Amino acid sequence: MSQLSPVPTSPDAFSPAAITEAEAAAMFRASVNLFRLWGLTDEEAAVLLDQPVRSYRRWKAGEIGRIDRDAKARLSNLMGIHKALRLIFREPQRGYAWIKAANEAFAGKSALEVMLGGELTDLMRVRRYLDAERGLW
Repeated sequence: MSQLSPVPTSPDAFSPAAITEAEAAAMFRASVNLFRLWGLTDEEAAVLLDQPVRSYRRWKAGEIGRIDRDAKARLSNLMGIHKALRLIFREPQRGYAWIKAANEAFAGKSALEVMLGGELTDLMRVRRYLDAERGLW
């Protein structure tokens, strides 16, 4: 007669893997397109990424340097905001326009105005709001 082996029934704790340089570079390229769709200036885009405008323009031209952990977190939040807007709005243009529209949830400021505060937490605030709107919080 064979002996039974215990089978684990509880899931392993989730531990996200670090964002690789290749993944970060892909997110940066996607962000450049997103900034164009949002109608941002290079100066505004640089604030969202916490970079000097000159560095942003160099990266935008294809000379992407090393992407540090803070920049990876910013890119990840921007992609999360984009994803949430695509899920909330059926028409992509409405999501792109929402970024610049006044919003009572932000005391009459637009999401862009909040994000242009320049802190990572400003991006996170907008992402958390959108995630709550989607029912994830």
